[in-house]
Amino acid sequence: MDSNSDHRLSPVPEEKPCCNLSKKAKIWLSILCILVVGAIVMVVVGVLKLGQAPTHKEWSGNGTTPYFPEIVLGRCYTYTRFKRPELRHKDCQEIVKAFQNAFLSKDPCSSREQDYQPLMKLTSQDIPCNKAIFWSKSRELVHQYTQVQQEMFTLEDTLLGYLADGLRWCGDAGSSEMNYKSCPDWRKDCRNNTVSVFWDTVSRQFAENACGVVQVVLNGSISNIFDKNSTFGRVEIHNLHPEKIPTLQAWVIHDLEGPLSHTCSSYLINDLRQIVEKRNIMFICQDDYRPVKLLQCVREPEHQFCRSIMSATGMAGSDL
Repeated sequence: MDSNSDHRLSPVPEEKPCCNLSKKAKIWLSILCILVVGAIVMVVVGVLKLGQAPTHKEWSGNGTTPYFPEIVLGRCYTYTRFKRPELRHKDCQEIVKAFQNAFLSKDPCSSREQDYQPLMKLTSQDIPCNKAIFWSKSRELVHQYTQVQQEMFTLEDTLLGYLADGLRWCGDAGSSEMNYKSCPDWRKDCRNNTVSVFWDTVSRQFAENACGVVQVVLNGSISNIFDKNSTFGRVEIHNLHPEKIPTLQAWVIHDLEGPLSHTCSSYLINDLRQIVEKRNIMFICQDDYRPVKLLQCVREPEHQFCRSIMSATGMAGSDL
């Protein structure tokens, strides 16, 4: 018999593990695996969220005007390049950015005047004395007047008023995006919303900066010709500076079809007179100021009043 033992019958030596990890190393390895898995989950969730529209709180009012930043930018260039080229030095890109920064990522029911200060600084504009004109319940007619008399300025004829006129905007404290679905209604949701605070702020500034003789156009064919809760009655009238404004002249204009609900002798006009004179500003009132009244004939040239005016003008011309 071969002295060498049959290796096939010999016991197989025990294999040693490839890695001999300590208990502490195994714990750290488990923690590392958990962190890696967590990071992967967060990345996946983030990617999914990027593909979803941001959620906003629902309000009672209409949402931000579609293409809001593009509209504001376009209006800025139109105003500073064509309407008032003396303001062409204004930086429209920065103005749009400041406008958006005033309300994005903020609670739309906690808006403050300070939010709009950077925007107001960028859009500052000097209005010549004797050229400021206020209005209440007479929006369409007064803007027809300033289109003809372009040296006159309503708030909406200033750069800042022109940019925002007729627009709506709001954001949300939990999102950097605009809320295009809904914005707070000042009656149903909150008074300190982004739009209301903006108009109160710029209206106050417009009144504070006015100088010389100023005018206000009032609608004499409605029941509440002077509303103390309107922007004019609540904000502007109380921010006129008597040291800069000697006289406020009211133009009470009636619709062509009437009625003559109020005239300069109305008790509501007397209320306005008392507020103005108490501020040491002279008050003058005129019914149906002719240059404004004639603008109503542009739309209704066949109206009896307009025809009589044209006839009288023609007769006067034939006598010359």
